[in-house]
Amino acid sequence: MSANPSPTGMQPTATYDSTFLKACRREPVPHTPVWFMRQAGRSLPEYRKVREGIGMLESCMRPDLVTEITLQPVRRHGVDAAIYFSDIVVPLKAIGVDLDIKPGVGPVVDSPVRSRADLARLRDLTPEDVSYVTEAIGQLTRELGPTPLIGFAGAPFTLASYLVEGGPSRTYENAKAMMYGDPELWADLLDRLAGITAAFLRVQIEAGASAVQLFDSWAGALSPADYRHSVLPASRKVFEAVAPYGVPRIHFGVGTGELLRLMGEAGADVVGVDWRVPLDEAARRVGPGKALQGNLDPTVLFSTREAVEAKTREVLDAAAGLEGHVFNLGHGVMPATDPDALTRVVEYVHTHTAR
Repeated sequence: MSANPSPTGMQPTATYDSTFLKACRREPVPHTPVWFMRQAGRSLPEYRKVREGIGMLESCMRPDLVTEITLQPVRRHGVDAAIYFSDIVVPLKAIGVDLDIKPGVGPVVDSPVRSRADLARLRDLTPEDVSYVTEAIGQLTRELGPTPLIGFAGAPFTLASYLVEGGPSRTYENAKAMMYGDPELWADLLDRLAGITAAFLRVQIEAGASAVQLFDSWAGALSPADYRHSVLPASRKVFEAVAPYGVPRIHFGVGTGELLRLMGEAGADVVGVDWRVPLDEAARRVGPGKALQGNLDPTVLFSTREAVEAKTREVLDAAAGLEGHVFNLGHGVMPATDPDALTRVVEYVHTHTAR
């Protein structure tokens, strides 16, 4: 049974009334919920220990390892939600794309997608392709009990950027060249990726994920006009595909201050905000009817305890008038972050916002 209300009318389990899900639904909460992007991973010594000698993609395909890594920050920090440990390129690997995650570099694609013939290599994703995800989420929901599990996937634009560029890029010249020079191929590529992404999220929700987050990590490289015309339709297709499940849908990108309203229009219930835009201003840009998530600068965690508390308080003060707020960083936890600093932030937010 899913941990969420479903299209068939199943009754929700204990996660439905969790602080995190109530905040996502813009309902009153006893305190502001907290979780951190990349909380399951690099900053934790226990993570580095269990990952020793195991490649990233292999780690994502071993249910017992995924379960342990996902649970580690819940045990250590007392966060209000777990995030499924995986990587945005996992569904691409699952359908046969020849890629690897190289340490210090990121995802590298052996044969970039540059033509319609290349596009034909991207087949549909089936639940059988990612059976290890279903198994891991089943294990996790049993262990987590009333703590919600967030599923996630990479958004079509960000996945397309990796596929077309062949790896990480600062300029996205090949992706943008296709977007401007062959808009029909570009639209077909993003539509295909939207289908793959939606299928990946459906697997996670049906296995028991209580919410999902769509990471459009590199959307900040786009102008609002380009985003609206060339990216938004594909992201909207993803959100519409999972809407019938009734789980909160979160949308996040980096450097997307000029895109916040559009990212909400794509279908998100919660709009993630990076550290560049204060939450009260972000709320004005997004408009009513959406919860916000964010947005402490991850580098603040390297400062003194007093400075961390002061900057955390600034975020909470800016969020004071919001309909719904989930406290998070404005991007992922950095590898050298002191885990104790994260634990203290959770405690501070819970205490400072207790109602």
